[in-house]
Amino acid sequence: MMRITGGQFTNQTNQAMHEKDSKVEELKKRKEQILQGGGEKAVAKQIAMGKLTARERIIALLDEDSFHEYDMFVEHEARDFGMEGKVLYGDGVIIGTGTIYGAPVAVFAQDFTVAGGSLGSMHARKITKIMDYALRMRIPLIGINDSGGARIQEGVNSLAGYGEIFWRNTLNSGIIPQISVILGPCAGGAVYSPALTDFVFVVDNISKMFITGPDVIKSVLGEEISQEDLGGAKVHAQITGNAHFYAESEYECFEQIKKLITFIPWNNTRKARRFEPKDPKACYNIEEIVPGDPKQPYDVRDVIRAIVDDSNFFEIQEMWAGNIVIGFGRMNGETVGFVANQPLVMAGVLDVDSSDKAARFIRYCDAFSIPLCTLVDLPGYLPGIDQEHAGVIRHGAKLLYAYSEATVPKLTVILRKAYGGGYIAMSSRHLRADFVFAWPGAEIAVMGPEGAANIIFRKEISEAANPEEMRRQKVEEYKEKFANPYVAAAKGYIDTVIEPAETRKLLLHALEVASTKVSDRPFKKHGIPPF
Repeated sequence: MMRITGGQFTNQTNQAMHEKDSKVEELKKRKEQILQGGGEKAVAKQIAMGKLTARERIIALLDEDSFHEYDMFVEHEARDFGMEGKVLYGDGVIIGTGTIYGAPVAVFAQDFTVAGGSLGSMHARKITKIMDYALRMRIPLIGINDSGGARIQEGVNSLAGYGEIFWRNTLNSGIIPQISVILGPCAGGAVYSPALTDFVFVVDNISKMFITGPDVIKSVLGEEISQEDLGGAKVHAQITGNAHFYAESEYECFEQIKKLITFIPWNNTRKARRFEPKDPKACYNIEEIVPGDPKQPYDVRDVIRAIVDDSNFFEIQEMWAGNIVIGFGRMNGETVGFVANQPLVMAGVLDVDSSDKAARFIRYCDAFSIPLCTLVDLPGYLPGIDQEHAGVIRHGAKLLYAYSEATVPKLTVILRKAYGGGYIAMSSRHLRADFVFAWPGAEIAVMGPEGAANIIFRKEISEAANPEEMRRQKVEEYKEKFANPYVAAAKGYIDTVIEPAETRKLLLHALEVASTKVSDRPFKKHGIPPF
């Protein structure tokens, strides 16, 4: 039997400790190399473009010292076109978990300094891993996109990677919040993942999104256009509606994301975080905001601020389809989704874009059990050849579908005008709104009094000695008979006519009553909305 002396034991212990220390040092060295990303030159180029690095972005977004990284040591598997000799640290993407105001989130950030953030098979595998993790743990997923697109050297494996991401985007939809941040080029297949997520954030002069870039357009069509004019941040915030939030800087963008996180739940089985209730600010006097004249414009956002806690309204897609306003506020500390016609823009009419904007938001709120409050003041749908040819029938039907489909508490307040199909579409009792209130000056009719009188009393007006005086009389007659809330109230289509000052109190009560709402629907695999 071999005996170990005290000296031998000490030597062996020291050797083991030395080996342990050297392994720790090796780990630190490997981490240090990886933390350099694509190297000094690549990082300097990133900074020169006015962009933060991937790790700086994660640090700026998450709570201090809350980020935990996974798959740091993953390496690419490409062996063609000289790739076998290249080292791509982390394969160009960082994944992990952290917190925002204490709320857990999963995050990935593409690193443009490493092979332009191009997506290869292992890059995609890291992203899908954190997506799967977010779904299992039922926490929000935030993706920071900064990539040159598919890694050409990996061929179909790159395309397969995108497909796996798209599939998971669809699987996760309606279960966990999915947030996309565009902080660099996003072209080709890479744009579809953000489009499948719930909210897209863009930053001026940094974000770029397009299916085919300027070079392809020039070669195929002979048209010249810059990346910014084709798919820059303002284009998607103002024209296409592909972006939900626009920021002047990356830091402003991260603050927007943090604010959004406070309004939405972690998943579809939980409620959003509750805050301490606060009264609206005194400067927003609801009785003074809305003019008595139905033709006079006003800012409906001030009405929302007059009824939500602390007058804090978080608007979504502010720069697109301004004739309708959507966003989050709190009432009695709980998150509520708001949909409101905006008389300041096109008199608040519904059209193709506003219908799309509102319908998608309604479906989001319904998926995550966020009550809906609808403020109505519109003359109807926008007439015109352009609208008809753009498919306003199909797009307008999306709004009808979304409200009809929604099972969350639905509260409606008719502020002034509710004419024609617009009255029905804006969460009317007929689409199963739970509570419908109307202000005393509300006008509910098939069309405006002037138009209705011209049609109904055409003969009397044309044959009158004074046609203009007769028209005025008939307009007033129509107003008295139809353009008021009491006809609809008499039919039970409106629950009650209320004073403007009562609006917040009644909405708070309605939300409390509806908090245990149960909605039974026939079984079906899914509906077929008018996409």
